[in-house]
Amino acid sequence: MSMKLAVFNTHSYDKAFFEQANNGFGLDISFFEPRLTVETVKLAEKYPAVCAFVNDVVDREVIEQLAKGDTKLIALRSAGYNNVDLAAAKQYDINVANVPAYSPESVAEYTVGMMLTLNRKIHRAYNRVKESNFALNGFIGFDFHNRTVGVIGTGRIGTAVVKIMHGMGCRVLAYDPVQNEACLELGVNYVGLPELLAESDVITLHCPMTEDNYHIIDEKAVKAMKDGVMLLNTSRGGLIDTDAVIAGLKSGKISNLGLDVYENEKPLLYDDHSNELLLDDVLGRLLTFPNVLITGHQGFFTEDALSAIASTTLYNVKCFYENKTSGNEL
Repeated sequence: MSMKLAVFNTHSYDKAFFEQANNGFGLDISFFEPRLTVETVKLAEKYPAVCAFVNDVVDREVIEQLAKGDTKLIALRSAGYNNVDLAAAKQYDINVANVPAYSPESVAEYTVGMMLTLNRKIHRAYNRVKESNFALNGFIGFDFHNRTVGVIGTGRIGTAVVKIMHGMGCRVLAYDPVQNEACLELGVNYVGLPELLAESDVITLHCPMTEDNYHIIDEKAVKAMKDGVMLLNTSRGGLIDTDAVIAGLKSGKISNLGLDVYENEKPLLYDDHSNELLLDDVLGRLLTFPNVLITGHQGFFTEDALSAIASTTLYNVKCFYENKTSGNEL
């Protein structure tokens, strides 16, 4: 039997890494450029396995249509699965598998890169020098050494961030219901969220998007932060109440904001919208702040991570066809 897989939301780099990884799996892969939505789900008809990404729509309506088309596996090429209605998938007897770990260092290193860029105004300096302006006014930063960094979520990515910040001589606080032994061995102090917010010079989010974590950074949390805090989110956009953070920027409570994710990013991600009007007023407002750095959900985007994602995704699919457990089922 042909092991068919429909890959949605395909870009040239996705296809290249999947084709390379498939040399070891021998799947029959069809690549589709459109995102998986209720309008495009018909493309998946007669494919027992489909592959979706973080900005695909895998809600109840889509899952109902997938079931009608004989799909039995949704293989996510991501760790996050908040875009999938797992209850509906279970109801329609569709398996869901993800890539729980690919390269935590890719996101961790990107996060620290955003910290350094914001602190030392590297992005602004680059543009200034291009105009032959070598003035330094407005570019004063601070030493991370001896500063307090608060890490919310100490899974694989959060722990990788902890290791880097520890190496830079930072005092690290962490908030997570489950304490990570690797972090404890580095001297990380696990504290309650209020204490982390009050004491941290830098706060970085690395927790999953769940009902409990939705808007974990809200108006109350912003008010509890130390004045002049740097805030970063490279996890999921819904962790932050954007309006509350904008108020924090305006008041000066938040001195720098780095976002690789945004709550309403789905319609924008991974496509060129440069010839379109920006209709998102909240995002437009964020882009006016000189102390805000926003990128397009690219923290994972390294050769190492893309290779690991493709291999694990295809492994999940191969196990499905061979009636084996991959260990990545949700």
